[in-house]
Amino acid sequence: MRVVVTGASSFIGKAAVRELLAEGHQVFGIIRPGSKGEEGLRAVGREIENTGKAEMPGLCIIPCELARLEDLICLPQMSREGADLWLHLGWDGAGSANRQDPELQARNIGYALEAVRTAGRLGCRRFLFTGSQAEYGITDQVMGEDLECHPVSEYGKDKVKVCQMAGPEAERWGMEYIHARIFSIYGPGDHPWSLVSACIAAFLEGRDMEFGDCTQQWNFLHVKDGARALVSLLLAKGPGGVYNVAGEDTRPLRDYIEEIHRLCGGKGRCLYGRRPPNAEGVVSLRPDIGKLKEAVGFSQEISFEQGIRGLIQEFQQE
Repeated sequence: MRVVVTGASSFIGKAAVRELLAEGHQVFGIIRPGSKGEEGLRAVGREIENTGKAEMPGLCIIPCELARLEDLICLPQMSREGADLWLHLGWDGAGSANRQDPELQARNIGYALEAVRTAGRLGCRRFLFTGSQAEYGITDQVMGEDLECHPVSEYGKDKVKVCQMAGPEAERWGMEYIHARIFSIYGPGDHPWSLVSACIAAFLEGRDMEFGDCTQQWNFLHVKDGARALVSLLLAKGPGGVYNVAGEDTRPLRDYIEEIHRLCGGKGRCLYGRRPPNAEGVVSLRPDIGKLKEAVGFSQEISFEQGIRGLIQEFQQE
């Protein structure tokens, strides 16, 4: 199939592109002009091509701003045969520093709706938008897809608005709409300031790390498992609708941190209660992934320990 992926050079984007190429699909990777992740995305394409699993060429990289997605319709490589599926990972200001910026976040709603319309014009049958656990807001309840959303950040609020608006828009274009609420993804290629990456870097060097209380429930999922779940949902292996994409291992965040510390040799110290909550407050993650399991037969393949051991090896090789 011919699959459009926006945000293809992002952390999750590269993993999803790798998964799609490995299954033999033609991927059109949409990236920002001048994206720093372009070479990493090209490396993914070469890696899969060398295995002989992808079409030749399996990956076509197209620089295009999110605000100009309609331009894709006029490109020869897109206009001749159109596309079958669209995976929308593009979002400006996804980092925590920008999540409370109302103007920046609101622009993404328009980008997402234009992506839906462009996908419809290209003949796509299914459209998957990557939402977020931030849509649920702060709650102690188990987060099932039917739980009423009370987002705190502008980021979460606008992801909810996309969920409310993009489904009907996709239906008008004859497309099935999937809204995947992604929880805490980690793995190779993540930002160095993410919790997992920062802990590994500090502990391997014997440095102390300061945290909040870290008593809230948390859930981590390796990026390879996350990409596999997204691709399974996209490839018509489940009906449209809202799905949580998370792991099967929910426990106190402090337990995860202590496991990283142990796997890094116990060097450095974990200093709790030293940092205030982030802008969204103290969030507790208790996702229910029963719907995902039923729809696509998903199960977590990479345990947290396996994932951290792999990251430690990468850090040590750098």
